[in-house]
Amino acid sequence: MGLRETKKQQTRTAIADAALPLFLEHGFDQVTVAEVARHAGVSTNTVFNYFPAKEDLFFDRQAEVEGHLATLVRDRAPGTCPVEAIRDDLLTALRHDDPALGLHPDAPRFWQVIHGSSALRAREREIGERAENVLAGALAEHPPNTVTGENPDSHPTLTLLAGAIAGTHRAALRELQRRILSGEPPADARDSVAAAAVQAFDLLCSGLHPDIGQKSKKAPLSQ
Repeated sequence: MGLRETKKQQTRTAIADAALPLFLEHGFDQVTVAEVARHAGVSTNTVFNYFPAKEDLFFDRQAEVEGHLATLVRDRAPGTCPVEAIRDDLLTALRHDDPALGLHPDAPRFWQVIHGSSALRAREREIGERAENVLAGALAEHPPNTVTGENPDSHPTLTLLAGAIAGTHRAALRELQRRILSGEPPADARDSVAAAAVQAFDLLCSGLHPDIGQKSKKAPLSQ
C-alpha cells in the first residue's frame, strides 16, 4: 500500500473511531454527521467522501462482514464441506472470545444502539442479504461435491443452501446477543451457542454428505 492509500485509510479509521463513541453515548439518530466531523477534526464533506451514508459510519466494516462467509467457502481446503468451513470458523471465533462477535464489555450498548434505530436495523438486514448473495456466488464457484449439473452458476440448490448456511450463522450470532443482553455471563452464552451451532451446522453438513456428516462430534470449544 502506497503512502497516499495509507493516509486515506488512516483518515477513514480516525473518522470511524470518532463516530462510534458518539453513537454509543447518544444514540445513532441523535448524532449528526457534522458532530462526527467536528470530533474527527475534518470537514463534513470529508466524512461523506469516506462514508457516503451515515449508516456507513456505524457499520464501517460492512464490506468485510458481507464477504466473510464467501471467503471461507472460496478458501476452504479441497474436499472440505462448505458448512464445516463456516462452522469451524465460528467455533474458533467463539473459543478465542473474538470481539467481533460481541464478547466484550461494550457489545450490549452497541446492540442497543442498533435496536433503537430503524435505519440501523434496516442496514443490518441489508448486510445480511448481501452476505447471503455473495455466499451463493462463492458456492457456485466452488460447489459442494454433491451438487451437480451442467451449469452450477444457475443451480437453485446453491441459492437455497446459501440461505440455510447464512441463516444458521446469523441465528447463532443473534442467540449469542440475546443471551448476553438478558444478563447471562458471556462465557456461559458462548458455550451454549457453540454447542447449539455444532448441532445445527452438522445437520446441514450431513444433508450434503450423509456418509461423513456424523463421523465426528467434537466438543465445541475443546480444540
